[in-house]
Amino acid sequence: MFHRFLALAALFAAALTFDAATLSAHDGHDHAASPPPVSVAAAPRLEVASSNFELVAIREGDALRIWLDRFETNEAVRNAVIEVETPDGARKATPEPDGAYRLPAKWAATPGSYDLIFTVETKEVSDILSATFVAPKPAPALSVPAAAGVSPVNEVTLAGVGLGGLVIGALVSLGLRRRPMVWAPALALLGLVAFGAARLFAHEGHDHAAAAPLPAFGDHAQTLADGAIFVPKPTQRILAVLTRGARSADHIRRVDLPGRIIPDPNASGLVQAAAAARLSPPPGGFPRLGQRVQAGDILAYAMTPFLAIDQSTMLQQRGDLDQQISIVERRLARSETLAKSGAIALATLEDTRAELRGLRERRVSLDKAKRDAEPLRAPVAGVIASTNAIAGKIADPNATIFQIVDPKRLWVEALAFGAPPFSGAATARAADGRTLSLSLIGVGLADRNQAAPVDYAIEGAPEDLRLGQFVTVLADTADKVAGVAAPRESVVRRQNGENVVYEHSSAERFEARVVRTQPLDAERVLIVDGVKPGARVVTQASELLNQIR
Repeated sequence: MFHRFLALAALFAAALTFDAATLSAHDGHDHAASPPPVSVAAAPRLEVASSNFELVAIREGDALRIWLDRFETNEAVRNAVIEVETPDGARKATPEPDGAYRLPAKWAATPGSYDLIFTVETKEVSDILSATFVAPKPAPALSVPAAAGVSPVNEVTLAGVGLGGLVIGALVSLGLRRRPMVWAPALALLGLVAFGAARLFAHEGHDHAAAAPLPAFGDHAQTLADGAIFVPKPTQRILAVLTRGARSADHIRRVDLPGRIIPDPNASGLVQAAAAARLSPPPGGFPRLGQRVQAGDILAYAMTPFLAIDQSTMLQQRGDLDQQISIVERRLARSETLAKSGAIALATLEDTRAELRGLRERRVSLDKAKRDAEPLRAPVAGVIASTNAIAGKIADPNATIFQIVDPKRLWVEALAFGAPPFSGAATARAADGRTLSLSLIGVGLADRNQAAPVDYAIEGAPEDLRLGQFVTVLADTADKVAGVAAPRESVVRRQNGENVVYEHSSAERFEARVVRTQPLDAERVLIVDGVKPGARVVTQASELLNQIR
């Protein structure tokens, strides 16, 4: 009987072991499904708004920290006087260095609802706001098991132990009762099986002494389950979030044109050599880039080199001139002698003298052409924009040696595809974000690469602009379109390619709105669809809000 009982016990322990291995994968410990996300667990707070202010009070210890902003712009109000009617009577909030106000509130630690009246006074306006602060009951302490469930390795071990129990039961039942030495190992293995099963059934925190606390969630920016973004007021101050009320109006329709900066042809010039010449610097050296010069300043000298054939020609010309000068000198001497006796007219004598004078000037100019260099002068006053001058360099004919530009008089040449009727005003946006005011000069009639050139003058051009720099021109047309004007940084692009703006729907809540935009000017875009009039649109820090997850 005893050996039969031992066999049944071994079979029963094996069954328990397999069942425990099956039960160990439960309650999400080893399943593929992930637990649901944890919602925001913010500190107790209240928020209230009027047409002037937006106020948020957050409980911190035995006090309330009050954050006061302008309702429409979300600008911090730092120099206000805030008096609050509390359960302890009228109290005055004291300003803190970070821009918040601190109000003692020991009563806020007691669960319940408390009606508060805030009186806010600034230099410009005063307002009264009322709200109810709800102090919640303390949440019960929750815990999770420090080590719930078993690993897949333990399940394999249990299966092996269970199989061993089955083998022991089979051996005992097959009549090995005559061998007493077998019972001791069988009983020991049976005890191990039972002990392992008992350890496995202690799970889910039932028999564990230690428990790990749930993770705590404080006031931090995060995306909510409905897609909105929760941004606490302290975080808004750090991010410098600003808003503006959306107001629809009729605006002039503008078009984007590619453009580049060119010099004003009436305030710029080129210095070129008329023929191939060797360059040499003037006294003081060649002018450097960025140096200001005046009209008529000598920038370089160009010495025309003479080839062997040119030198022989000049020698022949000089010999001919010397011979002609000698002949005319002798004729002049005879004419002077004859003129004294009245044999020839005085007019003939003067003609001879004039001929001799011309021959001598030609002879001097021939020598000077070989010896003197041509001075290259600045045609206009301005700044050296480019230079190719090197001492000893042979400049090609019509090669540009210097370019002179007046940096205060620059143009923008844009290309208009389709050439809509322009009204005259325009703005340009540089790559660094700067805005340039433009005035229309004229529209070309001849196409250039299937586009009409349009010239604009830059009004008050900064001196650090570069020739050839590309800009985007936003030109006014005669058409009008209705929409909401917003800064360009208000519109951000999501990962799916949608253009969105963030609406400040409540004190600490922001919602993304998909919008359709058109260019308005270099600093603003026109939202033609997606935003309702009166909504508070974020105008600063939109890109930072778009990164919150």
